[in-house]
Amino acid sequence: MKNLKLIAAQAILACSSTVFAHNSSHMAPANLPPEQKDWGIAGVAGVAKAVTRTLTVTMLDTMRFSPDVLDVKVGETIKLVVKNAGKVQHELVIGTKPELDAHAALMVKFPDMAHDEPYMAHVAPQKTSQLIWTFNRAGEFDFACLINGHYQSGMVGNIRVTAAQPSPATDATPAPEITEATKAEVRKVDVAAGKLTLRHGEIKNLGMPPMTMVFQVKDRAYLSGLKAGDSVKFTADKIKGAYTVLSIEVIQ
Repeated sequence: MKNLKLIAAQAILACSSTVFAHNSSHMAPANLPPEQKDWGIAGVAGVAKAVTRTLTVTMLDTMRFSPDVLDVKVGETIKLVVKNAGKVQHELVIGTKPELDAHAALMVKFPDMAHDEPYMAHVAPQKTSQLIWTFNRAGEFDFACLINGHYQSGMVGNIRVTAAQPSPATDATPAPEITEATKAEVRKVDVAAGKLTLRHGEIKNLGMPPMTMVFQVKDRAYLSGLKAGDSVKFTADKIKGAYTVLSIEVIQ
């Protein structure tokens, strides 16, 4: 009988240790170097000062994350605040779908398995944890709760990591600097259409011989005060496929 009680006590203690390890807030191992994963690299001591953004994800007993999609730029170091708003244990584990599928299968086989990695946060009911992660590779990755039954119920989110986009170009393609103006006579002014008809001399930067031609204008304010018969000098270039007056002034 004493041996039976001893075995029972040891079983309870072992179970309690497992639950504590699974319920404890995530702490990245301090003595291990950061490991590059397909979905990024873990934070290290002092990395908090490198955090570029903080995102919050809430875990619910409906077996869902809120939000369940995160958009991140390559190179961002994200502090992920993970809240458990439910009444049962949840966790957030970042990875690729194959990695998470394999890990989830292990959790089904070994439901009491305690696991801890820098890309995981195990959160007890009504508690909050956090992890810091640098997303240094572009791609689409997942985060999930791998507790047995949770993953299978669809407790999965998506992380979209995209490369930073170059600044959008302005509407008008920048024109090369033009120092030589061309003389012309105004033949017609169409303010409504933002167009100007000129009988002009050679436009050297365009390789255009003298002719009478309709131009668009870069700024419709150029047309203010102009009238047919005015002598002008102007500069022009081809902007997005249209011959465009870039500057113009009346001459005597």
